[in-house]
Amino acid sequence: MTARISATKNAALESALANAINNKTKPLGSLGRLEQLAMQIGLIQQTVTPVLQTPAIMVFAGDHGVVAEGISAFPQDVTWQMVENFLAGGAAINVFARQNGIALQIVDAGVNHAFGPREGLHDCKIASGTRNFAKEPAMTLAQCQSALQRGRDLVAALSGNVLGFGEMGIGNTTAAAALMHKLADVPVAACVGAGTGLNTAGILHKQAVIEAAVAFHSQMHQPYDVLACFGGFEIAMMVGAMLAAAERRMVLLIDGFIVTSALLVAARIEPAVLDYCVFSHQSDESGHARMLSALGVKPVLQMDLRLGEGTGAALVYPLVQAAVNFLNQMATFGSAQVSEKTGD
Repeated sequence: MTARISATKNAALESALANAINNKTKPLGSLGRLEQLAMQIGLIQQTVTPVLQTPAIMVFAGDHGVVAEGISAFPQDVTWQMVENFLAGGAAINVFARQNGIALQIVDAGVNHAFGPREGLHDCKIASGTRNFAKEPAMTLAQCQSALQRGRDLVAALSGNVLGFGEMGIGNTTAAAALMHKLADVPVAACVGAGTGLNTAGILHKQAVIEAAVAFHSQMHQPYDVLACFGGFEIAMMVGAMLAAAERRMVLLIDGFIVTSALLVAARIEPAVLDYCVFSHQSDESGHARMLSALGVKPVLQMDLRLGEGTGAALVYPLVQAAVNFLNQMATFGSAQVSEKTGD
């Protein structure tokens, strides 16, 4: 699978965007991060007049065999029960997506439950959950490649140019922490957090499980191998979708710890994917700040969120809209006949 992501760097366009931003009726730099977002989105779309079209958020759900090691405060059944909640419109991501006019798509990447044909649910199930990576690789390379391709196929069917990513899967903070350790070279202890609400003893047990697993699979180093060994079907499917979305010059709205772990894999495969990503927030999940730092990126929001589901992506979208709108609609000093700054 070969990524074909174009770099967004364009010196002439960057200069034109900077001129457009700086000539708005405001002091230089006074819109802060919104100005950076406007510049980024203009470069993504290769225009000084970017347009946001038909935003969507995909929530990828999958179960994890490593829950057999007692690493979650909640039972595995919560994964499929929350998928039902998404389909019924009752979860936080449903509320925020509706509020902001974002189409929500739910993806069964590998949930240990038979949903049957359901309106609003993409049946992309690879298997009924991954295997226990404490004892064997979570998935085969063939399964991993299948998940990557199905993520790509989902993006190919979209008509818009903004895609947010969310997830649901009991045990997936354990998978994300293992991926972070392997691909960002961060000690396991700095990667592991409370997840669904573990106490101190639970966190230490989770850490021990990951440390034993990475020692057992010490020969795994390349991104695809690491993803197959420690990842989840929902994480692998997100990786494929992220790469495909960047190839299509879409704006990618990145959520919290688990979604960023998928982006970490994607960035190790194709670093240019980072140019297309808006990092919505810094999660309160331990390790997310270090993961963002390892990627060299800065989140837009800091709201102590750690729910997942794509909630951060939905919450940041109005700010993305604001960045595009001020670039396209705000008057310039000349058009508004406002005097510009004349000195220090």
